[in-house]
Amino acid sequence: MIVKDLKLTNYRNCKDVSLDLNCNKILIIGKNAQGKTNILESIYFLSTLKSPRTLNNIELINFDAEKTEINCNILKADTDIELDFSYSKEKKRELALNKVKTTPKNFKSVLKTVLFSTADLRLLRGNPADRRDWLDRAIVQVYPAYDDRIAKYDKVRIQKNNILKEYLKSGFFNQTLLDVYNEQLVITGSNIIYLRKKFLKEIEIIAREKHRIISETEELKIVYDCSFLNDESEPDEIAAAFKLSLEERKTEEMRRGQACVGPHRDDIIFYINSNEAVRFASQGQQRTVVLALKLSELDIITSKTGDEPLLLLDDVLAELDDLRQNYLLKSINSDTQTIVTSVDTVLFEEEFLKDVKIYKIENGSIVN
Repeated sequence: MIVKDLKLTNYRNCKDVSLDLNCNKILIIGKNAQGKTNILESIYFLSTLKSPRTLNNIELINFDAEKTEINCNILKADTDIELDFSYSKEKKRELALNKVKTTPKNFKSVLKTVLFSTADLRLLRGNPADRRDWLDRAIVQVYPAYDDRIAKYDKVRIQKNNILKEYLKSGFFNQTLLDVYNEQLVITGSNIIYLRKKFLKEIEIIAREKHRIISETEELKIVYDCSFLNDESEPDEIAAAFKLSLEERKTEEMRRGQACVGPHRDDIIFYINSNEAVRFASQGQQRTVVLALKLSELDIITSKTGDEPLLLLDDVLAELDDLRQNYLLKSINSDTQTIVTSVDTVLFEEEFLKDVKIYKIENGSIVN
């Protein structure tokens, strides 16, 4: 899979940007806040219909414009595919596949990407929501319908929170409705937990080997941390434990006015040589973990979908030492289209630059 070209119209500060990307290695250089990250974000957006930087799509629109557009042509399995996306300040979204209006599910099934940014390097020290979001975004690349399950769960959870908050105000609420919401949360939530645990175990197998190669002696372990689970791994077992926990913590939820049980409260914990990484690992050790995770995403998406995903590296090389830089660049399959952003070319060896297409960006525009 390769993105042949990309056109951005009023996408953040990129008012009119056209890029020929028909090459395996592309380097976009420029100072901070010039638009490098926006270009990578737009490509990632086409694969997920979500931004890793904002939940509000209106922020994607240039301040002076009424709508934004992303257009690109992809070569996938010897087939040319055109993707077109637009979003207006009236919150009108249009999706087209080969000039034909399409559904979000079909749109997201075309392009696969792995984004590795400086924000990811802080994954281990971030909050649980950051780690859940990382895992969910990885799963969506393989199972696009998973995004709908997350959305359905969140919708029901918010509805449940509303009646719990109403109870705090008035002292009354609809018990029957609460039971219905809990039943829906158990069904959807247990499926989410099952997929998360399964996917995380598959990533762990690959990441442990990559981590061992970089660190030479250290062992990586990844644990899905759910408050009401021990070793349960089958959907019916998870559902039973979820339901029991909801019953046990009903009083707490009513007192706090919010849903306290479910996948929205779970976490992912990383261990290096049996020590919890967030507490005992150095910054370099934590970055080794994240590097292994990102490279594992590439492998697992390829094996699960048969498509070689794009690798988007957003200013991460400047944050890695020589050992991890070299491992990252040498680990990239020659058939993997890789788009890298950096402030300049100094960090790259001549061997890497030999076959790379280089663009320079200033104030949201490509310059010669």
